Amino acid sequence: MSKKKVFDFAGETTSVHWDGRLCIHIGECGQSEGDLFVGGRDPWCIPDKAAASDVAEICERCPSGALTYTSTSGDGEQASKNNHVYVTYKGPLYAKGDLVIEGAPDDMPGVRYRAALCRCGQSKNKPFCDNSHIEAGFEDYGAIGERGPGVDSPTGRLRITPLEDGPLVLSGGVTLTAGSGRLAWSGEKVALCRCGESKNKPFCDGSHKAAGFRSG
Repeated sequence: MSKKKVFDFAGETTSVHWDGRLCIHIGECGQSEGDLFVGGRDPWCIPDKAAASDVAEICERCPSGALTYTSTSGDGEQASKNNHVYVTYKGPLYAKGDLVIEGAPDDMPGVRYRAALCRCGQSKNKPFCDNSHIEAGFEDYGAIGERGPGVDSPTGRLRITPLEDGPLVLSGGVTLTAGSGRLAWSGEKVALCRCGESKNKPFCDGSHKAAGFRSG
């Protein structure tokens, strides 16, 4: 019997949904103020302990898309106006915006707006991060040297295509944020390394071929 991975926490007006397949335990939920999420409590999440607006805001802090919410009013999460990809220090790519991740299961609604994408090459849940970079000792500080061609506005759909045994190709207006927090690169198409071997991270330089990277 498979272990349950998706949990629903019902509230009178707003319900919270947690997808363990995506969670990388960043802690934005557990560290939030108030009693919406309390570690060690059963149930861990009680939506009625917070205002509906706070439930939505805290769920949307989750960078992996593991936390989502639904409302009896029909109000739901809206895509961030601007598409951003944050290249984290020794960790994954955090994508946020109007995302279309090719191949993502339909039952992962959170990755429509937020996703943590593997860039160390070691995840067992590609293209998503599963924290394998920690055990693998992945080293990259998230610096970005290139400025990119620029974009009038990083809005609209951002299509993320994980190429077989190759990089992540982003198509659509997007801004890349360096690990330092600097808005560094902008453009409408870019290939980002996900094998962990590029000498020009976060960009792909073809190293996946020599490294024998496999996306499966």
